[in-house]
Amino acid sequence: MPTVTSATPKRRLRPSTLLVYGIALAVVAVTLAPVGYAIIGGFRSTGQLAADPVGLPDPWVWVNYADVLTTDTFWRQALNSAVIALTTTGVVVMTGFMAAYALSRYEFRGRELLYTFFTLGLLFPLTVAILPLFLLIRELNLMDNPLGVALPQAAFALPMTIVILRPFLRALPGELEDAAAVDGCSRLGFMWRIAVPLSGPGLVTVGVLAFVASWNAYLLPLLVLTHPDAYTLPLGVATFSTQYTQDTAAVLAFTSLAMLPALVFFLLAERRIVGGLTGAVKG
Repeated sequence: MPTVTSATPKRRLRPSTLLVYGIALAVVAVTLAPVGYAIIGGFRSTGQLAADPVGLPDPWVWVNYADVLTTDTFWRQALNSAVIALTTTGVVVMTGFMAAYALSRYEFRGRELLYTFFTLGLLFPLTVAILPLFLLIRELNLMDNPLGVALPQAAFALPMTIVILRPFLRALPGELEDAAAVDGCSRLGFMWRIAVPLSGPGLVTVGVLAFVASWNAYLLPLLVLTHPDAYTLPLGVATFSTQYTQDTAAVLAFTSLAMLPALVFFLLAERRIVGGLTGAVKG
């Protein structure tokens, strides 16, 4: 007799799940729509944008991106942005890790009060202290200097860095440190040889967040970097938009290329960031 196989019932999604998916898709669409419009708009001419603002390129215009990529100004500003962003990231990761290590592995009086002090730093964005910060940078002769931008950005990124890294370091078992001490490893040796590799997801998370925030920073570079040769890409976008107000397509091309490195860097490290934040929440 032929065997009768029962069809596997299809799993139906709950209305609440469909609602969550719908809201998520709407948020993604609202977030990515301006990015996609800027990138595609760079492949159109200004006449095409005026005739049909939301249409597709017809024909595709490659000269806008080519003109931007062949200018020395764009590459100089990209180099300035990279130097400042990498310096900020290096200072944030190194100092933030050492501070979080001390606040999580050492017992001393006032430890929790000091951690609370760092946590309160999350309530004070850089814009609140921009005037005294500008005066301090000027007194230190750091105007038109990458350090004049990188060091303050690193200082204001430290609270978030410590909040993310501390749970990773507190989760390391004390037995592991005792075993390392028996093998002759000092406290500093344990920190660099064992704690740093085990905190990899958290370090990647704070590094990417610091890099992207520094790459997109506008207000502090605007006040500190006064010479055009020291401009970063966000300042270059503003200057380019002012000079080529009538050439909307060229402005969109320049804007797309300026945001592309940070966007690609963030997307490549997306899983690491999610894992790092998940570990910080669990800790």
